[in-house]
Amino acid sequence: MDPILDAATTAYAGGKMLSGKHEGVGILVFNQPEKRNAMSVEMWDGMSAILDDFASDETIRVVVLTGAGDKAFVSGADISQFEKQRSNADAQKEYEKLTSAGRARLATFEKPTIARIRGFCMGGGLGIAMQADLRLAADDAQFAIPAARLSIAYGFDMVRKLTDLVGPAHARMILYTGARLDAREAERIGLVNRALPAETLSAEVLKIARTVAGNAPLSVRASKLSVAAAMQDESARDMKAIQAASVACFDSADYKEGRTAFMEKRQPVFTGK
Repeated sequence: MDPILDAATTAYAGGKMLSGKHEGVGILVFNQPEKRNAMSVEMWDGMSAILDDFASDETIRVVVLTGAGDKAFVSGADISQFEKQRSNADAQKEYEKLTSAGRARLATFEKPTIARIRGFCMGGGLGIAMQADLRLAADDAQFAIPAARLSIAYGFDMVRKLTDLVGPAHARMILYTGARLDAREAERIGLVNRALPAETLSAEVLKIARTVAGNAPLSVRASKLSVAAAMQDESARDMKAIQAASVACFDSADYKEGRTAFMEKRQPVFTGK
């Protein structure tokens, strides 16, 4: 029994994407284990639909992304679609067009996200994991970007995200060699937040998710905006949105609840208002 995987029972993309809700935590599962959860075009659409549902549900405070089974988070793009959809540069542009909505939905998702990673996390799958706010990996996880082995190039946004996380020296090593990293090495260089025993991974992910879900949503949102802006070029930062998020915190009923709970020595109950 796994409390995360077992909670995901609603099917999208012909069953290749699953969603569930568990105590304020939204759960999104890449469900193509026979292909190590490789991402098809349809799965990108399913992911976008699931995130739309989580975004509109006020009871969902944080989202966990994970792969079905224990062999992979996401092993990359579904190579069986390459011949038809990514056979040359023009086909690649069309593929990017078909998957752009899902990519943008994840990149702009306002609620905090956690990637729960087991097994292979490769290529575009690592790109998905890097979009998450937090990454927790089992000690059986393996990471790589094998672009140099396929003669393809990943987009600037993904390379920038990788460089932001691990620095240029490690990014070059990962990209130039295409070599695999184990979970401990990924933790050492900052690619993941923590490497954990596989048997405790789900419990630790849920513990952190519940902690985030129990904190003030307006404060978490403001922090997410500010951290994202810190990694952007100054000209791209939406400082008005960041200031508005800060003002919303201090003008909220949750701020009063936080102060009152502190004085009364009890756990606060936040509503996001």
